[in-house]
Amino acid sequence: MLNPTWLKTFVTLVDTGHFTKTAEKLFMTQPGVSQHINKLEKACGQALIQRDKKSFDLTEQGLLVYQYAEQLVKNEHELLEQLGFDNPFVGHCRLACSGALALILYPKLLEIQVAHSQLIVQLKAAPNHQILHEIQNGITDLGIVTDVPNSSLFDIQEIGREQLCLVLPAKVEIEDDSGDLLTKLGLINHPDAKHYLSLYFEQSHESDFSHLSIEQLPVAGYVNQISQILEPVAKGLGFTVLPKSAVDMFQDPQCLKVFQPQKPVIETLYRVKKRNRVLPARFETVISTLQGHFDNLSC
Repeated sequence: MLNPTWLKTFVTLVDTGHFTKTAEKLFMTQPGVSQHINKLEKACGQALIQRDKKSFDLTEQGLLVYQYAEQLVKNEHELLEQLGFDNPFVGHCRLACSGALALILYPKLLEIQVAHSQLIVQLKAAPNHQILHEIQNGITDLGIVTDVPNSSLFDIQEIGREQLCLVLPAKVEIEDDSGDLLTKLGLINHPDAKHYLSLYFEQSHESDFSHLSIEQLPVAGYVNQISQILEPVAKGLGFTVLPKSAVDMFQDPQCLKVFQPQKPVIETLYRVKKRNRVLPARFETVISTLQGHFDNLSC
Protein backbone atom coordinates (compact mmCIF):
# COMPACT_ATOMS: atom_id res chain seq x y z
CA MET A 1 0.00 0.00 0.00
CA LEU A 2 1.34 3.42 -0.95
CA ASN A 3 2.11 5.69 1.97
CA PRO A 4 -0.87 8.08 2.36
CA THR A 5 1.39 10.89 3.63
CA TRP A 6 3.53 10.72 0.48
CA LEU A 7 0.37 10.69 -1.64
CA LYS A 8 -0.97 13.75 0.16
CA THR A 9 2.30 15.59 -0.47
CA PHE A 10 2.22 14.57 -4.12
CA VAL A 11 -1.39 15.73 -4.63
CA THR A 12 -0.64 19.05 -2.91
CA LEU A 13 2.42 19.52 -5.13
CA VAL A 14 0.38 18.89 -8.27
CA ASP A 15 -2.40 21.21 -7.08
CA THR A 16 -0.06 24.07 -6.15
CA GLY A 17 2.44 23.48 -8.97
CA HIS A 18 5.33 24.56 -6.72
CA PHE A 19 7.61 22.87 -4.18
CA THR A 20 7.86 25.94 -1.94
CA LYS A 21 4.10 26.51 -1.80
CA THR A 22 3.61 22.81 -1.05
CA ALA A 23 6.07 23.02 1.83
CA GLU A 24 4.30 26.08 3.24
CA LYS A 25 0.86 24.52 2.92
CA LEU A 26 1.91 21.29 4.62
CA PHE A 27 4.16 22.99 7.21
CA MET A 28 7.20 21.16 5.84
CA THR A 29 10.59 22.09 4.51
CA GLN A 30 11.18 22.07 0.76
CA PRO A 31 13.74 19.23 1.07
CA GLY A 32 11.11 17.30 3.02
CA VAL A 33 8.67 17.67 0.12
CA SER A 34 11.31 16.46 -2.33
CA GLN A 35 12.05 13.50 -0.07
CA HIS A 36 8.39 12.45 -0.01
CA ILE A 37 8.16 12.65 -3.80
CA ASN A 38 11.36 10.63 -4.22
CA LYS A 39 10.11 7.94 -1.84
CA LEU A 40 6.75 7.78 -3.64
CA GLU A 41 8.49 7.42 -7.01
CA LYS A 42 10.66 4.65 -5.59
CA ALA A 43 7.61 2.86 -4.19
CA CYS A 44 5.86 3.14 -7.56
CA GLY A 45 8.96 2.18 -9.51
CA GLN A 46 8.25 5.05 -11.91
CA ALA A 47 9.14 8.72 -12.36
CA LEU A 48 6.01 10.72 -11.49
CA ILE A 49 7.18 14.22 -12.42
CA GLN A 50 9.53 15.61 -15.07
CA ARG A 51 11.61 18.29 -13.34
CA ASP A 52 12.72 21.44 -15.18
CA LYS A 53 14.62 23.76 -12.85
CA LYS A 54 11.94 25.21 -10.52
CA SER A 55 8.97 23.81 -12.44
CA PHE A 56 7.84 20.31 -13.31
CA ASP A 57 5.41 18.40 -15.51
CA LEU A 58 3.49 15.25 -14.66
CA THR A 59 4.52 12.08 -16.42
CA GLU A 60 1.84 9.70 -17.67
CA GLN A 61 2.48 7.53 -14.61
CA GLY A 62 2.30 10.62 -12.40
CA LEU A 63 -1.15 11.46 -13.79
CA LEU A 64 -2.37 7.95 -12.96
CA VAL A 65 -1.04 8.21 -9.40
CA TYR A 66 -2.64 11.65 -9.00
CA GLN A 67 -6.04 10.31 -10.17
CA TYR A 68 -5.65 7.34 -7.83
CA ALA A 69 -4.90 9.61 -4.87
CA GLU A 70 -7.83 11.88 -5.70
CA GLN A 71 -10.15 8.86 -5.76
CA LEU A 72 -8.85 7.78 -2.35
CA VAL A 73 -9.74 11.18 -0.92
CA LYS A 74 -13.18 11.02 -2.51
CA ASN A 75 -13.76 7.52 -1.16
CA GLU A 76 -12.77 8.64 2.33
CA HIS A 77 -15.18 11.56 2.23
CA GLU A 78 -18.01 9.29 1.05
CA LEU A 79 -17.24 6.77 3.79
CA LEU A 80 -17.32 9.45 6.49
CA GLU A 81 -20.64 10.73 5.14
CA GLN A 82 -22.10 7.20 5.19
CA LEU A 83 -20.87 6.61 8.74
CA GLY A 84 -22.70 9.71 9.89
CA PHE A 85 -25.86 8.96 7.91
CA ASP A 86 -28.41 6.57 9.41
CA ASN A 87 -31.57 6.70 7.32
CA PRO A 88 -34.49 4.79 8.90
CA PHE A 89 -35.73 3.80 5.43
CA VAL A 90 -32.51 2.72 3.68
CA GLY A 91 -30.48 -0.48 4.01
CA HIS A 92 -30.80 -4.21 4.68
CA CYS A 93 -32.60 -5.78 7.65
CA ARG A 94 -31.88 -9.47 8.28
CA LEU A 95 -34.50 -11.17 10.44
CA ALA A 96 -35.33 -14.75 11.42
CA CYS A 97 -38.30 -16.45 13.09
CA SER A 98 -40.25 -19.69 12.98
CA GLY A 99 -41.91 -20.73 9.75
CA ALA A 100 -45.38 -20.22 11.19
CA LEU A 101 -44.55 -16.71 12.27
CA ALA A 102 -42.84 -15.92 8.96
CA LEU A 103 -46.07 -16.80 7.16
CA ILE A 104 -47.89 -14.12 9.16
CA LEU A 105 -45.21 -11.45 9.35
CA TYR A 106 -43.80 -11.47 5.82
CA PRO A 107 -46.79 -9.72 4.18
CA LYS A 108 -46.55 -6.97 6.80
CA LEU A 109 -42.81 -6.58 6.19
CA LEU A 110 -43.44 -6.42 2.46
CA GLU A 111 -45.74 -3.45 3.05
CA ILE A 112 -42.78 -1.61 4.57
CA GLN A 113 -40.64 -2.40 1.54
CA VAL A 114 -43.38 -1.26 -0.86
CA ALA A 115 -43.55 2.07 1.00
CA HIS A 116 -39.73 2.38 1.22
CA SER A 117 -38.10 0.63 -1.73
CA GLN A 118 -34.56 1.14 -0.41
CA LEU A 119 -35.36 -0.70 2.83
CA ILE A 120 -34.58 -4.33 1.99
CA VAL A 121 -36.11 -6.89 4.35
CA GLN A 122 -34.54 -10.37 4.39
CA LEU A 123 -36.67 -12.82 6.39
CA LYS A 124 -35.54 -16.39 7.13
CA ALA A 125 -37.68 -19.15 8.63
CA ALA A 126 -35.61 -21.23 11.05
CA PRO A 127 -35.83 -23.10 14.38
CA ASN A 128 -34.77 -21.43 17.64
CA HIS A 129 -31.25 -22.89 17.86
CA GLN A 130 -30.38 -21.85 14.31
CA ILE A 131 -31.70 -18.31 14.85
CA LEU A 132 -29.58 -17.85 17.98
CA HIS A 133 -26.48 -19.30 16.29
CA GLU A 134 -26.82 -16.95 13.32
CA ILE A 135 -27.41 -13.89 15.51
CA GLN A 136 -24.32 -14.70 17.55
CA ASN A 137 -22.25 -15.11 14.39
CA GLY A 138 -23.51 -11.95 12.66
CA ILE A 139 -25.47 -13.78 9.94
CA THR A 140 -28.82 -12.49 11.23
CA ASP A 141 -29.42 -9.13 12.92
CA LEU A 142 -32.68 -9.71 14.77
CA GLY A 143 -34.67 -12.80 15.68
CA ILE A 144 -37.90 -13.91 17.31
CA VAL A 145 -37.64 -17.06 19.42
CA THR A 146 -39.81 -18.94 21.89
CA ASP A 147 -37.17 -19.98 24.44
CA VAL A 148 -35.34 -17.49 26.65
CA PRO A 149 -31.69 -17.58 25.50
CA ASN A 150 -28.53 -16.90 27.50
CA SER A 151 -28.77 -13.28 28.68
CA SER A 152 -24.98 -12.98 28.74
CA LEU A 153 -24.94 -13.46 24.96
CA PHE A 154 -28.19 -11.80 23.87
CA ASP A 155 -30.38 -8.78 24.55
CA ILE A 156 -33.88 -10.16 25.10
CA GLN A 157 -37.30 -8.52 25.11
CA GLU A 158 -40.68 -10.19 25.37
CA ILE A 159 -42.59 -9.14 22.27
CA GLY A 160 -45.90 -10.97 22.59
CA ARG A 161 -47.81 -14.18 23.17
CA GLU A 162 -49.76 -16.49 20.91
CA GLN A 163 -52.02 -19.48 21.45
CA LEU A 164 -50.97 -22.90 20.18
CA CYS A 165 -53.57 -25.17 18.59
CA LEU A 166 -53.69 -28.94 18.40
CA VAL A 167 -55.26 -29.45 14.97
CA LEU A 168 -57.17 -32.60 13.98
CA PRO A 169 -59.05 -33.64 10.85
CA ALA A 170 -62.64 -32.37 10.98
CA LYS A 171 -64.12 -35.85 10.53
CA VAL A 172 -62.57 -37.42 13.64
CA GLU A 173 -64.52 -37.83 16.84
CA ILE A 174 -62.82 -36.87 20.09
CA GLU A 175 -62.57 -40.14 22.00
CA ASP A 176 -62.61 -40.75 25.73
CA ASP A 177 -58.83 -41.14 25.53
CA SER A 178 -57.61 -38.33 23.29
CA GLY A 179 -54.05 -39.56 23.76
CA ASP A 180 -54.93 -42.79 21.95
CA LEU A 181 -56.51 -40.72 19.19
CA LEU A 182 -53.24 -38.90 18.58
CA THR A 183 -51.39 -42.19 18.46
CA LYS A 184 -53.85 -43.59 15.92
CA LEU A 185 -53.67 -40.49 13.72
CA GLY A 186 -49.92 -39.93 13.81
CA LEU A 187 -48.07 -36.62 13.77
CA ILE A 188 -47.75 -34.44 10.68
CA ASN A 189 -44.23 -33.37 11.52
CA HIS A 190 -42.65 -30.02 10.63
CA PRO A 191 -39.52 -28.13 11.81
CA ASP A 192 -41.23 -26.72 14.93
CA ALA A 193 -43.68 -29.57 15.61
CA LYS A 194 -41.86 -31.27 18.48
CA HIS A 195 -41.19 -27.95 20.22
CA TYR A 196 -44.85 -26.93 19.93
CA LEU A 197 -46.03 -30.39 20.99
CA SER A 198 -43.84 -30.41 24.11
CA LEU A 199 -45.31 -27.04 25.15
CA TYR A 200 -48.81 -28.32 24.46
CA PHE A 201 -48.42 -31.46 26.55
CA GLU A 202 -46.85 -29.46 29.38
CA GLN A 203 -49.37 -26.61 29.56
CA SER A 204 -52.71 -28.13 28.51
CA HIS A 205 -53.21 -30.11 31.74
CA GLU A 206 -54.73 -32.98 29.74
CA SER A 207 -54.26 -36.22 31.67
CA ASP A 208 -54.73 -38.22 28.45
CA PHE A 209 -51.47 -36.77 27.15
CA SER A 210 -49.40 -37.52 30.24
CA HIS A 211 -48.38 -41.01 29.09
CA LEU A 212 -47.41 -39.93 25.56
CA SER A 213 -43.80 -39.73 24.46
CA ILE A 214 -43.18 -37.29 21.66
CA GLU A 215 -40.30 -39.38 20.37
CA GLN A 216 -42.48 -42.50 20.23
CA LEU A 217 -45.50 -40.94 18.55
CA PRO A 218 -45.90 -42.32 15.04
CA VAL A 219 -45.10 -39.82 12.30
CA ALA A 220 -47.68 -39.75 9.52
CA GLY A 221 -45.87 -37.22 7.35
CA TYR A 222 -43.41 -34.35 7.22
CA VAL A 223 -43.78 -30.92 5.59
CA ASN A 224 -41.31 -28.04 5.84
CA GLN A 225 -43.43 -25.57 3.87
CA ILE A 226 -45.54 -23.80 6.49
CA SER A 227 -48.39 -23.04 4.09
CA GLN A 228 -48.82 -26.79 3.37
CA ILE A 229 -48.59 -28.28 6.88
CA LEU A 230 -52.36 -28.33 7.40
CA GLU A 231 -53.10 -29.90 4.00
CA PRO A 232 -52.52 -33.52 5.12
CA VAL A 233 -54.42 -32.84 8.36
CA ALA A 234 -57.39 -31.58 6.34
CA LYS A 235 -57.28 -34.82 4.32
CA GLY A 236 -57.45 -36.92 7.49
CA LEU A 237 -53.84 -38.10 7.38
CA GLY A 238 -52.72 -36.99 10.85
CA PHE A 239 -52.64 -34.21 13.43
CA THR A 240 -50.24 -31.35 14.12
CA VAL A 241 -49.66 -28.34 16.40
CA LEU A 242 -49.36 -24.77 15.10
CA PRO A 243 -49.86 -21.20 16.34
CA LYS A 244 -53.47 -20.02 16.08
CA SER A 245 -52.57 -17.31 13.55
CA ALA A 246 -51.29 -19.96 11.12
CA VAL A 247 -54.44 -22.06 11.61
CA ASP A 248 -56.66 -19.03 11.03
CA MET A 249 -55.03 -18.45 7.63
CA PHE A 250 -55.80 -21.94 6.31
CA GLN A 251 -58.07 -21.77 3.26
CA ASP A 252 -60.31 -24.74 4.20
CA PRO A 253 -61.08 -24.30 7.92
CA GLN A 254 -64.16 -26.55 7.63
CA CYS A 255 -61.79 -29.48 7.08
CA LEU A 256 -60.09 -28.95 10.45
CA LYS A 257 -61.01 -29.45 14.09
CA VAL A 258 -59.14 -27.62 16.85
CA PHE A 259 -58.89 -29.57 20.11
CA GLN A 260 -60.14 -27.65 23.15
CA PRO A 261 -57.80 -28.29 26.12
CA GLN A 262 -58.66 -27.75 29.77
CA LYS A 263 -56.19 -24.87 29.78
CA PRO A 264 -55.20 -22.74 26.77
CA VAL A 265 -51.61 -23.26 25.67
CA ILE A 266 -49.81 -19.95 25.27
CA GLU A 267 -46.40 -19.51 23.67
CA THR A 268 -44.30 -16.50 24.73
CA LEU A 269 -42.25 -14.87 21.98
CA TYR A 270 -38.98 -13.01 22.55
CA ARG A 271 -37.18 -10.53 20.31
CA VAL A 272 -33.42 -11.10 20.49
CA LYS A 273 -30.27 -9.51 19.16
CA LYS A 274 -26.60 -9.90 19.95
CA ARG A 275 -25.82 -8.46 23.38
CA ASN A 276 -24.86 -4.75 23.41
CA ARG A 277 -25.18 -4.46 19.63
CA VAL A 278 -26.67 -1.12 18.55
CA LEU A 279 -28.88 -1.69 15.52
CA PRO A 280 -29.20 1.01 12.80
CA ALA A 281 -32.22 3.31 12.76
CA ARG A 282 -33.89 1.29 9.98
CA PHE A 283 -34.58 -1.51 12.45
CA GLU A 284 -36.87 0.78 14.42
CA THR A 285 -39.18 0.81 11.40
CA VAL A 286 -39.21 -3.00 11.30
CA ILE A 287 -39.50 -3.44 15.08
CA SER A 288 -42.44 -1.04 15.18
CA THR A 289 -44.26 -3.16 12.58
CA LEU A 290 -43.54 -6.39 14.48
CA GLN A 291 -44.70 -4.91 17.76
CA GLY A 292 -47.88 -3.59 16.14
CA HIS A 293 -48.77 -7.10 15.02
CA PHE A 294 -48.41 -8.59 18.51
CA ASP A 295 -50.18 -5.66 20.14
CA ASN A 296 -53.17 -6.36 17.86
CA LEU A 297 -53.13 -10.02 18.92
CA SER A 298 -53.47 -9.05 22.56
CA CYS A 299 -56.36 -6.63 21.94
